[in-house]
Amino acid sequence: MLIRRAVFTWVFLSVAVGVLHAQSLDLLIRGGRVIDPRNEINAVLDVGIADGKVVEVVEQIQESRAKTVVDASGLIVTPGLIDLHAHVFFGTEPNAYLSNSFTAVPPDGFTFRVGVTTVVDTGGAGWRNFIQFKEQVIDRSQTRVLAMLNIVGSGMKGGPVEQNVDDMNPELTAQRAQEFSEIVVGIKVAHYRGEDFGPVDHAVTAGGLANVPVMVDFGTHEPELSLEALLLRHLRPGDIYTHTYMNVNGRLPIVDSDGMLKPFVSNARARGIVFDVGHGGGSFLFSQAIPAMSQGFPPDTVSTDLHTGSMNGGMKDMLNVMSKFLNMGMSIQDVVERSTWNPAQTINRDDLGHLSIGAVADVAVLRERDGEFGFVDVAGGKLIGDRKFEAELTVRAGQIVWDLNGLSRVNWDMMSPR
Repeated sequence: MLIRRAVFTWVFLSVAVGVLHAQSLDLLIRGGRVIDPRNEINAVLDVGIADGKVVEVVEQIQESRAKTVVDASGLIVTPGLIDLHAHVFFGTEPNAYLSNSFTAVPPDGFTFRVGVTTVVDTGGAGWRNFIQFKEQVIDRSQTRVLAMLNIVGSGMKGGPVEQNVDDMNPELTAQRAQEFSEIVVGIKVAHYRGEDFGPVDHAVTAGGLANVPVMVDFGTHEPELSLEALLLRHLRPGDIYTHTYMNVNGRLPIVDSDGMLKPFVSNARARGIVFDVGHGGGSFLFSQAIPAMSQGFPPDTVSTDLHTGSMNGGMKDMLNVMSKFLNMGMSIQDVVERSTWNPAQTINRDDLGHLSIGAVADVAVLRERDGEFGFVDVAGGKLIGDRKFEAELTVRAGQIVWDLNGLSRVNWDMMSPR
């Protein structure tokens, strides 16, 4: 009986393996340099996709098995990029800043063309208007849109609205986050100009109740509130400090006037604080980033702080921000990790940011261009670099959503007449 069972098991597994290798593929991305930090992959491999999932990552897959074949020779194949800090609660409400107004942007117009498949809207909506954000943007976007709820119930409407401590309700914020736990991945506190840590503490309370991290865009105040106290006493391990390389009046920078990294910043990282780029239109200086990088303090996550005030300035887009760090000495593998797997882990979405078998087929195919390129910070300072990323192809849930040079297409004269 045991022998018969063993034979049956061997036959079953053999058939299953045979079926797997015979499986037809919707898309084959062939011959690219696959960089998948979660799975410690950095090699030339083929990626097979079927039914919206990654089904094979191996040295060679027969082209005849695939409906569409993309030749990625000489290109970089990564998980779909995750922009951890963006503002996509686009709407038409006057004077509402990043909460259902004109300063936010519709996501699909700014994501796929740069390899981004997931964005996190950080604080555009609070518990009061999250449903509107969901119905108006999240449900209507092909981009995967996740959210960090603002601790202010009305969201990031700017001005006095964001200073209203009476509208910072940790319990109701956490309740909304738990109600939509598949979308809400954090709590955001931003722009508070008061002389205390009350809003930060409210956000941390909400984060604890909902079991999600908190992202802090530390407000400005004269004299400056203690950055050391924020990082070492008020935030928890796993919470996120964004605009890491910022230097504005009323907020202490991480690098002092002598170009030295403040020691408590490294201590904060050691206790688990996540340091995010959050480039934006006013939140990234080479005079902060380059000394920090030279002293062993790169960002944990790369993000854009995308909105109309940053998209046409020094920030531009996700790949431009990634390219800055590439030209400041970060390896391609590390840049990719900080734009895929690290942000996925930060928001507790281990289903994203990798190309494991069975994972959703979100993929970016990038070209590393050589030449002479200029990169600009928010003060107008320029860094000359010789490498730059460009998105050739983007796949979202198995569907090609961006194809810069027609890699997935056939030449026109090879097509049947119509």
